[in-house]
Amino acid sequence: MSAKFPLVFLRPLEEAEVLRGFPWVYGNEIASVAGEAADGDAVEAFSSSGLFLGTGILNRKSKIALRFLCRDRAETLFDSARGVHTERAAAFFRGRAASAARLRAVYYSPADSYRLCFAEADGFPGLIVERFADAGGRAVLVFQFLSLASEVFRQELLAAFREAAKPGAAYDRSDAPVRALEGLPEASGWLGGESDQLITIRENGVLLSVDIARGQKTGYFLDQKVNRRAAARFARGARVLDLFSHTGAFGLNAVRAGAQSVLAADISAEAVATLRRNVALNGANDVMRAVEADAFDVLRDCERAGERFDLIVLDPPAFARNARSVQKAFGGYKEINLRATRLLSPGGILVSCSCSQSFDAPTFYAMIQSAAADARRRVQILEKRGAGADHPVLAGHPKSEYLKCAILRVL
Repeated sequence: MSAKFPLVFLRPLEEAEVLRGFPWVYGNEIASVAGEAADGDAVEAFSSSGLFLGTGILNRKSKIALRFLCRDRAETLFDSARGVHTERAAAFFRGRAASAARLRAVYYSPADSYRLCFAEADGFPGLIVERFADAGGRAVLVFQFLSLASEVFRQELLAAFREAAKPGAAYDRSDAPVRALEGLPEASGWLGGESDQLITIRENGVLLSVDIARGQKTGYFLDQKVNRRAAARFARGARVLDLFSHTGAFGLNAVRAGAQSVLAADISAEAVATLRRNVALNGANDVMRAVEADAFDVLRDCERAGERFDLIVLDPPAFARNARSVQKAFGGYKEINLRATRLLSPGGILVSCSCSQSFDAPTFYAMIQSAAADARRRVQILEKRGAGADHPVLAGHPKSEYLKCAILRVL
């Protein structure tokens, strides 16, 4: 044990998840801290029996009191607990950023937009980096520093990903409310190489306007790219209903695949404004209609009107924000899936999604089964899908497998 670094000792048996790969330690799992340790300091973690577990950054303001950086001793990266800005640490992050970039290069071309860094799953605690490629070929990186463990190394991380991706511009979207839980203020703005905040990307051949400064989260949801392409297989000649449409990507993928008609709805006025801009951008005004409306209301109104669809997409925001809200979320997910199931023609396709981390896959598929039973429809599960390869799942970290996307045939 090193005298240079504070030592965090876990309560008995709390090391089991960490040994399986879990990247966090919660405050109530810590028995004691030996040595002076301030929030943002590098610490070494041990089991109650003295087994070394890894090196991380301490933050007592957060329920996640320790986020691991590596499973090596602290002295391999740092000179002391508060001397975290070393060339060894910078080289460590450069190596991890290069590794993340190499993985994406296997799946994506320079003309693609994708998530370049998926936080703990890529070895960067609380850091999200999106790489948007505009239609002109220029790359813009959008950063979200969501934890103190990433904020401490802000300059090193910016340098590492600039070197790995060589963007034309970079923007900070660290304006997420979750930063308050880490004791951090919200922040946003250009980080260099200013560009227009409205950029146009191309996804599966569809042109999409992305507002990197004001759009939801980082401006656009890249995790559904492969699922939009998969859903579009069923769109030729179809009457399509795209709910929680955001900026219209599912619907526009369907248009490109030959849909007969698309009705897209979202409750956000800003999202619908961008949606309509995207419809015009793709010359789809004759096929796709956008409305600003609550998805629950749209489903009820369509059912009362006796409308039928051949393809329905449900891509709602997270209904379950935490484990305490899972039961309530189950009811919300079930209602939209039940109503959508009733609206489908025999043999129609339902694409049902959930991005709630706490609403795990077994619960999600139990909800689908319950909705089908109540709708008195027979449902075939054709595909069980998740996020794309730019959102790798870290073994031992179930929260990194947050997205569920089921393609269902309703008989």
